[in-house]
Amino acid sequence: MPIRLSDIMNHASFTAADPVLRAGAAAVADTQLRWVHSSEVLDIAPLLSGGELLLTGGDALVTASDARRVEYIRQLAERGVGALVVETGQRLASLPSSMVRAAEQAGLPLIEFRKVVPFVGIMQAINSMLVSESVAHLRRADEASHEMAVELAHGSSLDQILGVLAGILAATLELSSVSGVTLGSAGPNGTGPRPEGTGNAGTGSPADGPPADGPGSDEEPGHPGADGTVINIDVPVRGVPSARLIITVPADGDINLARVAGGRCVDILSLALLQRMPPGLKEVAGTALLRAVSSGSQPWRLQQLSPAAGIPPSATMVAVVVRTSTSQQLRVAMDKILKKSAQQSASYVDNAEVLALAALPFDGAAAARAELVAALEELPVEAGTMTAVGPLAVGIENAPWSLSEAKVALDLAVNGSLRAAARPASDTGGVVLDVENLAVERLAAQHLDQGARQDFVRQQLGPVLDHDARRNSQLLETLATWLDSGCNTAQAARELHVERQSMHHRLQRIFELCGGDPRGTGRLAALHLATRLAAP
Repeated sequence: MPIRLSDIMNHASFTAADPVLRAGAAAVADTQLRWVHSSEVLDIAPLLSGGELLLTGGDALVTASDARRVEYIRQLAERGVGALVVETGQRLASLPSSMVRAAEQAGLPLIEFRKVVPFVGIMQAINSMLVSESVAHLRRADEASHEMAVELAHGSSLDQILGVLAGILAATLELSSVSGVTLGSAGPNGTGPRPEGTGNAGTGSPADGPPADGPGSDEEPGHPGADGTVINIDVPVRGVPSARLIITVPADGDINLARVAGGRCVDILSLALLQRMPPGLKEVAGTALLRAVSSGSQPWRLQQLSPAAGIPPSATMVAVVVRTSTSQQLRVAMDKILKKSAQQSASYVDNAEVLALAALPFDGAAAARAELVAALEELPVEAGTMTAVGPLAVGIENAPWSLSEAKVALDLAVNGSLRAAARPASDTGGVVLDVENLAVERLAAQHLDQGARQDFVRQQLGPVLDHDARRNSQLLETLATWLDSGCNTAQAARELHVERQSMHHRLQRIFELCGGDPRGTGRLAALHLATRLAAP
């Protein structure tokens, strides 16, 4: 039996906090929970799967802007979070009215704890109940997977295979290609006609072409629909999202069972699809090539795989690495960009990374690479996604170098060694690193130890660093921006949003600390190098 939010609100561990429902009352009775989680991080939504009861002490909300608080609510609602609990008291005096309005509009139950209680006690008490429920779900999901495997072994159609799961879930199922063509469907009684105008189940292949190699599948959070809660689960074939399982759970159905069983049966559906649309040689070779590039295989092996993948061994190419929690979905969008920007390309999903190799036109490779970087900057991605575009490499034997340089740049961004590169290039929520702009940082990371880098920065910029530390000033940032602009004072002033006269005053102070105007001297390059190596 599903555990609902209305049940939890009457639990002893919950009532001890003197809870008050501030918004989303209409959703309480139907909200099914899958876990209780505690976090003070405002960017927690991408890490959740939907159905969570989220507890927060409100520490981050105290200093957040009103717009950020509303965005926090919106992100949680979009992710399908079951309810948000905010503890008020010493840190957060009361729930901001903007959050209450946003939660009501989004239909997200918002609960205020007016007494301080240990969150760990609530989590232990309620999660133990949810674990017991999950064990029962896993048992039923394994039964469904076994029965579907039997149907697959007997050569049953996709409708019949889906009918097994639909009957157990008492839900409506549809399996469609990424282009929207229905491949199979089943109703709550285990059978059901396909919608008119759709393709034949179990025959042919999706309009988007054959799949390639690679692991993984992804589930999207369930959202209420007109006929119940809709859960979307990507079904990959050899790592490429080739179909989507759409589960419509009626209002009285078990949403958590549908999530668990749907995810458990993805491998069976992948095998069923694989029988009906086997991968082509080019896709298999492309995956093998990228695996070989990533592992640093011998040049002869790369030259052997490259032609089969459709990439000329002598081509000018560039590697792209994307680190994201939505690697499967993002690969489809990446492939579309690569088809426009490159003559030939291959991509591969390696856990939380999307790896790609793009062969660019021999004439104008640099311009084509710049277009690729610009297209990736405009690609809408989940917050926290980081992309690095490697340097141009001539010949397939140099592709591992381009890939490794891209990974070095990502590692530098993650550990904070890039002065200003960890900012999103646009409002898409991700970061795109052009490795060509990070030659200094890459060289230092690979050939200078941390102590040597710190000593060099200190020798060149010691007085500036001391001034910033004493006065809480921003002379280092001013100097770095000025040097990056080619010593263009007007441009640097615009980038820093300061008046030109203020910029001149700052530069004058910097010159005094550094021993004079460095222009026209050998110190200019040294100062520029030091600012690039000075981590924030």
